[in-house]
Amino acid sequence: MENTNRSLFSGDEAIARGAWEAGCKVASAYPGTPSTQILENLVNYEGVYCEWSTNEKVALEVALGAALAGVRSICTMKHVGLNVAADPLFSSAYIGVRGGLVIVTADDPGLHSSQNEQDNRYYGMAAKLPVLTPADSQEAKDFTKLGFELSEKYDVPVILRITTRIAHSKTIVELGERIEVEDKGYTKDITKANLLPQFARGRHVLLEQRMKQLEEYANTTPVNKIIEGKKNFGVIADGVAYEYAREIFPKASFLKLGMVWPFAKDLVRKFAQGKKHLYVIEEVDPFLETLIKSLGIKVTGKDKLPLVEELNLRIVRNALTEKPTTFSTAADLPPRPPALCPGCPHAGLFYLLQKKDVIITGDIGCYTLGSYPPHNAIDTCVCMGGSITLAHGIEKAFKMFKPETAGNPDDKSKKPKRVVSIIGDSTFFHMGMPGLVNAVYNKGNQITIIVDNRTTGMTGHQDHPGTGKTLMGEQTKMLKTEDVAKACGVDKVYMLDPYKIKENRALFRQILSESGPAVIVSKQACALLVPRKAVKKVNVEKCIGCKVCLSLGCPAMSFQNEKSHINPAFCVGCGMCAELCAKQAIE
Repeated sequence: MENTNRSLFSGDEAIARGAWEAGCKVASAYPGTPSTQILENLVNYEGVYCEWSTNEKVALEVALGAALAGVRSICTMKHVGLNVAADPLFSSAYIGVRGGLVIVTADDPGLHSSQNEQDNRYYGMAAKLPVLTPADSQEAKDFTKLGFELSEKYDVPVILRITTRIAHSKTIVELGERIEVEDKGYTKDITKANLLPQFARGRHVLLEQRMKQLEEYANTTPVNKIIEGKKNFGVIADGVAYEYAREIFPKASFLKLGMVWPFAKDLVRKFAQGKKHLYVIEEVDPFLETLIKSLGIKVTGKDKLPLVEELNLRIVRNALTEKPTTFSTAADLPPRPPALCPGCPHAGLFYLLQKKDVIITGDIGCYTLGSYPPHNAIDTCVCMGGSITLAHGIEKAFKMFKPETAGNPDDKSKKPKRVVSIIGDSTFFHMGMPGLVNAVYNKGNQITIIVDNRTTGMTGHQDHPGTGKTLMGEQTKMLKTEDVAKACGVDKVYMLDPYKIKENRALFRQILSESGPAVIVSKQACALLVPRKAVKKVNVEKCIGCKVCLSLGCPAMSFQNEKSHINPAFCVGCGMCAELCAKQAIE
């Protein structure tokens, strides 16, 4: 008989299911690949309140508040999001919980959609929090449930660390029923949740005691297990690296670590005994390798495996075996550089900035693609909200330049320029507002452009405070970016429609000639969220082949037989190309 209690789940879907089965009642997150789909799936289960918080720090504080009120809660984010949430993260270890709290960090080896490859297993070590690392979707579900149990048993939040391959790959998952956990309620205890120094000192002592207990647990828990094979050949691995290792070394003995912190020292020593060859296979940093070597155990690891990019079967096999393979996951396909979508409202804005004598600091979002040709319009991309604050710093540095230290007057790299920051609407609500307040307060002069496309575009169109809708599907107050900018103290706030390139030219000249700070709100909905308009086409009789329309960087535009061409399958009818054509050849 077919088992109807089995399903094919991605890791993200499995974590959502695990939270629901565990009786979780509050879930918070800020969307970020590869973690976004966790809450997008969890919101479909009954009995769980889910929200897109304005940023990861807020999300973790919401979840911690729910845990202190006695219900199970989960907070999810991508790896760099945990940097934003680090302040409450470290304090939450001291405070502990009443209801269980699971914190999901989705790391991104290979930088599929991120600005770095940081390894967040180190956060567990630094913050003194247990870290679970599932190797497939079944474990993603099971470890989520285990995380709630450990959190309540040891009075500490638990980090669940996944990677992109776990988040998005699908494996079979055994489904269970939801358990209704008794709400523990809120108990006033200022010595627990109020981290004044005299209370925090005591909480630190308790935390160290809990970590010792958790280390004992790590040495005996079945999520850390020895799989017997060859007596003299052993492999220690965690997460998806374990799956690769099992396929490449099917006869080896394995120590599979599902709980990497606290470190299971006794179990590792036991496993290492008698092993002539001992490999440590893990992605990105030598986290396990360093801990194992600290025990005086010799291992082979990052001396042969790469410190960068995510692992795969080919990389591990070529690094650790004498039978290398030439098989590559990269097919011989023509290059396909990332580009803004056809009709993207950002394209018109970047066209106006292409030849301006300005420094442009960018942020995290679709508009970061303005860094590529033909726009070449973004100089920096660091972190959420960093565009405004970097621009402020650059502008202040220029004010400190003295003629005698400014270098060759003909050297344009030394000349102070006008500084422009670009930030999206979701990112502005996430972390842009403090930077804008700082610029106003400290008499900054930069221009800030808020590219307001009415959604969180890069992660798949999630709602935010400017859309008027919550993750639960409820209508709510719609904050306008232009009103918030004014509330931050900016007197000069301009609105523009990025599709109207002709009229925007004069506005840009005016704003660039004025003193700041100033804000431009470029407001037009994401092209993927609005109906297509009449498709444009090129009248080849009128087209003179000047290629001005190609400078929009629109994927629907190409150049054929010395004439511009519009692919009707791609065109959304935005009309920006027609705005640029001096010969009115686009109809």
